[in-house]
Formats: sequence, structure tokens, C-alpha cells
Amino acid sequence: MKKIIPILLLLLVITACSSVKVASDYDKTTEFDQYKTFAFYKTGIDKAEINDLDKRRILHAIEAELTAKGFVKSESPDLLISIFTKAREQVNVYNNNMGFGPYGYGWGWSPYYNNYNNTSVTRSTEGSLYIDLIDAKKKELVWQGLGSGMLNDNINKKEERIQEFVAEILSNYPPEVKK
Repeated sequence: MKKIIPILLLLLVITACSSVKVASDYDKTTEFDQYKTFAFYKTGIDKAEINDLDKRRILHAIEAELTAKGFVKSESPDLLISIFTKAREQVNVYNNNMGFGPYGYGWGWSPYYNNYNNTSVTRSTEGSLYIDLIDAKKKELVWQGLGSGMLNDNINKKEERIQEFVAEILSNYPPEVKK
């Protein structure tokens, strides 16, 4: 039973890290149903500090999500799409110093007592993706979505994780404007 608890805690941490936390903000005076077409804002996208492969993955995921919502990519768009990324490395140190000897569990002095020090260090990268929707005529930001979560370095899972980030962020667009 005592060995199951650390395993359950590890599973809880792993599953908690798999989600994407999202938030969005928007201009409450904007009528979002006026927007039907989009294009990528090259100037903003070029400034994103991310490698070109991941940048393309993000743009493809955004295009797929917007197309699924009924938007059309256009040379003369209603909306310009820009992105911004941040990454932060986290170092986690787990010290599982239980103080149990090899001859049973319990506290107290024993000639056979051995202080087992079970320390582990893990590294992970937390990433944030901002998706900005800019009114093409006014050149003003009208909606911004943010997704934060753990990134995956496994190349086979990277594209899937990027699609998850984008889908979660854009699930808040268009905003439900209460009239």
C-alpha cells in the first residue's frame, strides 16, 4: 500500500500536466459576426520566438480550426492572425526521504536503521501560446486567446500537443457576447 501512494501521486501530476489552461480577452464593442475571412499577419508571426517547424505546425492548426468554424482564408481578410510564444523551463525536485529502514516501517532508533534518501529531479517546459485576432481594417486587436501547459519534446507527440493547444484556445472564439 505504501508503494502505491507515490505511484498514484505521480499519475496525478502527469495527468494534471496534460491539460491546457486557457483564457481569452476581447473588445466588448466588437461585433464578431462581421468577420468571415482571415489571413496570417506575417510581421507579427515573424517576431514569434519559435522554430520554423513549430511555427508552421501552429499556423496549420489555426487554419484548420478557423476553417472548421466556417472562416475562409483570403487575400483581403477581415481578420489578421498573429501569434506570440513563451517557454519556461521548470525544475522539480522531489525528496521522498521516508526514514524507513530495510527491516520494516516505523520511527525510532534501531541499529539496523538506514536513512533512505530517495531524491529525484525532473525537468519540464511550460509553454504559452498567444493567438491574436486583429481587425484588418482598423489594425486593432479585437480578441486574444492564451493557452498554457506542458510542452512535449517527443517529435511524434509534438504536433498533437500543438493541435490541442490551438483547439483549446480557439474554443473560446467567437466570444459569447451578452446583449
